Amino acid sequence: MAETKKFKFKTSARIRLLIALVTIVSIVFMFPRGESIESEVSEGAVWTHDDLIAPFSFPILKDPKVYQSELTVAANSVYPVFVKQENRLKSTLDSLESYNHFLTSVIDNDLSNDTLQNVNPTFLSSSSFNKFLTLRKQERSLSQSRRLTLKSLSNQLRGIYSNIYKIGVISDEGANIQKDSIAIRTGNVDHIELKNKFYNLESAGEILRNEIAKLNLSKDIDAALTEYALHFLLPNIIYNQKFTDEEIEQAKSNVSKYSGIVNENERIIAKHDRITQEAKLKIDSYRAAKGEKIGDEGYLIQLIGIFLHITFLISLFSIYLFLFRKNIFFDNYKLILIAILFVFLSFVTHLINYINVSAPVQLLIFIPTASMLLTIIFDSRVGFYSTVILSLITGAIRGNDYSFAVMNIFAGALAAYTVRDIKNRSQIFRSFLFILLGYLISVSAFGLERFASFNTILTEAAFAGSNALISPVLTYGILIFFEKIFNVTTDLTLLELSNFDRPLLKDLSRKAPGTFNHSMTMGTLAEAAAEAIQANPLLARVGAYYHDIGKILTPQHFVENQLNDQNIHEKLAPEESVQLILQHVKAGIELGDKNHLPKEIIDFIPMHHGTMIISYFYEKAKKLYGEEKVNIDEYKYPGPKPDTKETAIVMLADGCESSVRSIEDANATKVENVITKIIKGRVDDGQLDNSPITLSDLTKIKESFISILLGQHHHRIRYPKQDEMEKGELKAENDQ
Repeated sequence: MAETKKFKFKTSARIRLLIALVTIVSIVFMFPRGESIESEVSEGAVWTHDDLIAPFSFPILKDPKVYQSELTVAANSVYPVFVKQENRLKSTLDSLESYNHFLTSVIDNDLSNDTLQNVNPTFLSSSSFNKFLTLRKQERSLSQSRRLTLKSLSNQLRGIYSNIYKIGVISDEGANIQKDSIAIRTGNVDHIELKNKFYNLESAGEILRNEIAKLNLSKDIDAALTEYALHFLLPNIIYNQKFTDEEIEQAKSNVSKYSGIVNENERIIAKHDRITQEAKLKIDSYRAAKGEKIGDEGYLIQLIGIFLHITFLISLFSIYLFLFRKNIFFDNYKLILIAILFVFLSFVTHLINYINVSAPVQLLIFIPTASMLLTIIFDSRVGFYSTVILSLITGAIRGNDYSFAVMNIFAGALAAYTVRDIKNRSQIFRSFLFILLGYLISVSAFGLERFASFNTILTEAAFAGSNALISPVLTYGILIFFEKIFNVTTDLTLLELSNFDRPLLKDLSRKAPGTFNHSMTMGTLAEAAAEAIQANPLLARVGAYYHDIGKILTPQHFVENQLNDQNIHEKLAPEESVQLILQHVKAGIELGDKNHLPKEIIDFIPMHHGTMIISYFYEKAKKLYGEEKVNIDEYKYPGPKPDTKETAIVMLADGCESSVRSIEDANATKVENVITKIIKGRVDDGQLDNSPITLSDLTKIKESFISILLGQHHHRIRYPKQDEMEKGELKAENDQ
C-alpha cells in the first residue's frame, strides 16, 4: 500500500502542477517592489531608449556612498552624553555616616571579645579592621582633649569628598572615549565640556590618598583610612548609552537623502547619451519615486506581470523536459530537486538585493553550482537549459540586469561542460579554471563596454574568482545529500559501482567466473553501442556488469560456469530447468536491493530478458510432451521489457555475445549474420517496443557489436607443436 502511494506521488499530474505553482509563486514574491523591476542601468553605458522625460516632480537621491559617508560624519559629530548626578555627594556622605555608626557600634560592643575579628565589614580587610580596633582602644585611653576619633576622621573625609565632587568624577566609560569633549546633560540641556576637566576614578583616588596623607596619621591608620574612604568614592558623571544613541539617530535623521530635484516635464536623459554618474542618480531616483507612487493597486498589477513573466520562463523549461526528458518531467521527485535549486538561488538573489554595500556581491550568487549539480545528476543539456532559465530569473530579480544574466549563462555553461563526462571528483580543479575563465571574460567585456575603472574591474574579478573557487566545492559537498535524499544515480555513483572491488562483482568473479567474463564483455559492447547512439555509456556498462548477479547463488545451473562436461539440466525435466533459470532473475533483484544498488541498475536484471521465451527448454518440452500440452507462458521470463536505450542495448548485447561465443571458426560473415538475426528476432518479438530505440539506432548498435566481437574472435597463428601441447603429449625440454 505504501509503495502504491509513493508511486502515485511520484507520477501524479496534480503534484506536478502544484510543484510548478509553488515554485513560480515563491519566486514572484522575491522580486523587489516597484522601482527595481525596470532595467538596471550602468554608469558609462549608452542610453538606447527614447528621451526619458519626468512625468512628475521628484527629488534626486544622493549617491549611496556619499549618503553613507555623510551619515558617518553626522554620527561622529555627536558628543557622548553624560548625566551629572547632583545628589552623589549627599548619598556618599550619608553612606559614610551610616557605616561609621555601624563600625563604632561593632567595636564598642565588646572590645575584649576576640570574635570581633569575624564581624568586620566586607569592604575592609582584616588588617584594616584591626587598625580601626586599635584606634578605638587608643581613643578610650586618651584624654578627651587629645582624642583622635572616627568622627573627626569622617569630618576630614567630608571635606575631601566635597572638593572632589565639586570638580566631578567621570565614569569608566569616559576613559574609553576618543573625543576630547563630552556633553553634560542637565535636565534637557547639554553642555559641552572638555573631558580632561574632570577626574576619573583613578585620578580621584589619587587626590583622596594625597589629602589623607596630609593628616599626618600613622602609617597603619593612613592605609586603613584610605581603604575605607576609597570604598565610598563613586563617579557622579555617568555615561548614558541611550541618550547618546538618541543623539546619533537625531543627527543622522538631519542628513538629507536628496541632492536636488527634477521638475515635471524635465528631461532626465536623452537618447544615445552616455549615462554619467549624475544621470544614473536621476534615473534611479525616478524609479524609486515611481515605485512609491504606484500604490497597492499598482503593486497588484505588477505582481500579475511578474507572475506571467516567471510562468513563461518556467513553461519554456517544462516544455523542454516534456519533449526531450520525459523521465524527468514525469518524476515529481526530480522536479522537486530542480525546484529547490531554482527557489533557493532566487532567495539568495533576493537577500543580496538588500545588502547595501558598494562591493559587487551579486557575483557571489552561485549559479555555476546549480549548473554542475544538474549536469551531474541528469545530463549536460538539462544543466545548460536550466542555467539559462535560472540566469534569466535571477537577472530579473536583480532589476532585469542583462549583464548579470549573461555573465552567469556564460560561466554556468562552462561549468556544466566541465562535468558532462565526469570521471572522478578531482575534476573540481578543471571546473574552477573554466568558471573563473567565464567570469573573467564577461566581467572584462562588460567593464570595458561601460568604461569602468581598472579598480572596478579588478574588484569584480576578485568576487568572480571567489565564486569560481567556492562553486565546485559546494557542488561536490551538496551532491551526496541530493543523491541520498532524492535517490538519484549520478555518473559518480556509477563509477564507484564499476569498481571490481565492489562486493557483488568480487563474488561474481569468484563464484561464477564464466558469467563474470560474459558480463565484462557485455560491458564493453554496451558502452560502445551507447556512445554510438548518444545514450549513457557509463550506465550501459555498469548495468551490463550487474545484469546477471543472481547467478552468484547457483552458478552451476548455467552452462558458462560448468567447468566439466556435466550439465545438470540433462537429468532434469524441462519445466524444472526453467524454474531454476528463472530463479536467477528474482535472486538478482533481491541481491541488488540488499546491497543498495540504485533502481536504474536493478532494472537491468529483469529487463535484459524482457518477456522472451527460454527457447532451449521450450523446444525440449515440446518434443517430450507435444506442443499442444506445453503452455508457452510458463517458459517466458516475467519481464518487464526494456524501457530505456541502455536496458535495450544490454538485452541485445546479452543475446549477441552468447550466440557469437558459440560460433565455431568465427568469421566476419558468420558474426554479422548471427548479430543481425538476434537483433531482428528481438524486434519481431516486440521486446524493444517500450524503449526509445530507433531503426537508425539499431543499425549503429549492430555495427558496434560486429566491430568489437570480430576483434575478440580474430584468428591467431598456431605455434609449432601446438596440437601435441593441446593433447598433453609434448614433454617439457627439461624432462627429456
